[in-house]
Amino acid sequence: MPADPVETIPPVVKTVTVDCTPEEAFRYFTADFGKWWPLATHSCIAFSSGHTQKPATCTFEQRQGGRIFETGASGEEHTWGTVLSWEPPTRVVFTWHPVGEERTAQTVEVRFTTSPGGTEVVLTHSDWERLGALAQQARDGYDQGWESVFGSSYAEYARGRAAA
Repeated sequence: MPADPVETIPPVVKTVTVDCTPEEAFRYFTADFGKWWPLATHSCIAFSSGHTQKPATCTFEQRQGGRIFETGASGEEHTWGTVLSWEPPTRVVFTWHPVGEERTAQTVEVRFTTSPGGTEVVLTHSDWERLGALAQQARDGYDQGWESVFGSSYAEYARGRAAA
C-alpha cells in the first residue's frame, strides 16, 4: 500500500532591492541583525514571558554552525536558529524556530545578487511541514511577518546605511 502523499506548503518568498553592494547587503543582514530586527514587536523573550521580561538584543553569529539568538535584559538567551550555510556575500541559510522546538525548525535561505538597482535580496522560508497541523497557519503568519520584518525593517535599514 503506497504511503499517503505529503502535502507540501509553498515557501514564503520576499524580495527587496537595496542600493548597495552584495557585500554590504549581506553584512547589513547578518552582522547588523541586532540593529534592524524590530525587537519591540518581534521578541521571543517578551512573548514567552507574557511581556514581563524585556529583550536587550539579538545576534547573528557569522559562521556556519553559528546561532541566531535573542538576549534578554537580565542576560537570558533564546535561540532562534542555527546557520547551516555561510557563503558571504551571496548566500546564507539557517534554521528558524523562534518560540518553537528545534525539531520543528524551518529553513530560511537569503540570497544576495547584483541587480540594476544595487542588490536584490531574496528571502525564502520553507519546510513548513515540520510544524504539523499548525503548518499552514504559521506559513500565513510569516507571510505577513516577513513583509514587515524583512520587507520593511531590513530594507529600510539597508537603504539608510547605503544613503549615509
